[in-house]
Amino acid sequence: MKKIIYLSLLLVSFWACRKDEIIFLSDSETVSYPLANTRIKGFYLLNEGNMGMNRASLDYFDYTTGIYTRDLYSERNPQIVKELGDVGNDIKIYGSKAYAVINCSNFIEVFDVETTRHIDTIQVPNCRYMAFHEGKAYVSSYAGKVAIDPNAEIGFVAEIDTATLKLTRKVAVGYQPEEVVIHNGKLYVANSGGYRVPDYDRRVSVVDLKTFRKIKDIDVAINLHRMQLDKRGYIYVSSRGDYYDVAPDLFVINTITDQVVADLNIPVSEMCMVGDSLYFYSVAYSHHTGQNTVTYGILDTRTQQVVSDKIITDGTDKKILIPYGIAVNPETKEIFITDAQNYVVTGYIYCFTPEGKLKWKTTAGNIPGHFAFVYK
Repeated sequence: MKKIIYLSLLLVSFWACRKDEIIFLSDSETVSYPLANTRIKGFYLLNEGNMGMNRASLDYFDYTTGIYTRDLYSERNPQIVKELGDVGNDIKIYGSKAYAVINCSNFIEVFDVETTRHIDTIQVPNCRYMAFHEGKAYVSSYAGKVAIDPNAEIGFVAEIDTATLKLTRKVAVGYQPEEVVIHNGKLYVANSGGYRVPDYDRRVSVVDLKTFRKIKDIDVAINLHRMQLDKRGYIYVSSRGDYYDVAPDLFVINTITDQVVADLNIPVSEMCMVGDSLYFYSVAYSHHTGQNTVTYGILDTRTQQVVSDKIITDGTDKKILIPYGIAVNPETKEIFITDAQNYVVTGYIYCFTPEGKLKWKTTAGNIPGHFAFVYK
């Protein structure tokens, strides 16, 4: 009886101190053997969460223990409202800080890489993707509200000082700008124009980093999205097409001439670059059929040729409903692919050997999509 009274008093005291603050505990699972001899000690996985549901969340895989932990952000930051916000669109690490872009909540959540503790929140309307260069962060923004609108305003790229976490400069680019890459003093951003359907944008805007002015637009194709830079200074940029008669495609830009030098006729939804290999998948939706066509592949950037139409070689790809994120460990060459399922239920993360054989699979959050490796 005394133990029950003591426990009751302890709980009352606890709740009085928390003042209605609820701590949501994380959930951990051992998925692999520990790996010690590597510079990469783990990765964060940002789960987007269904739009309008405020379900963006953060997972972490620890190579040193082999433990995968789900939804650790709310546990590490009980003062923050449960989950990160509405639609986690990108995550990057620069120095000791991680930056999670929360698109529909209009902010970038900054936290400590080691402790996952909240540092600051940077307000950026309808923010999309980030890149970093010489102490500055660059984030693309749709600028206006989330809505299909033929008169949607032009987007911009904002510069943020990573020391003060304050916005320092902005430059107007194209309509609904997406991914960003930086090379030789120039910033390249892919413009989609997705809010202005069917009048999509088709340009990659080029910004001089010194003056922070747009110096040109490169005509590529409609509804641009992803960008990757190879070791020879070529940018691979994807077009999502129009979901009717214009198929998704992949193009190559030469950053010396700032011209399109190749149309590769490859559908790409997401891609990542490791060495000379570009790993990609496509989920190409057609309004004509009402169906998705899912494909995978590896492209050799030295020849700009597809060397394999398979990333997964053991048949596991048939179990993945909607591939939604991809990452490759640059040291172990392990391949990570996420499955968004039907976008409503909890998704999965799969780990494959470099040869495409399944190593492990576990539950992630809702719409798992964006990776950031953590180095020792």
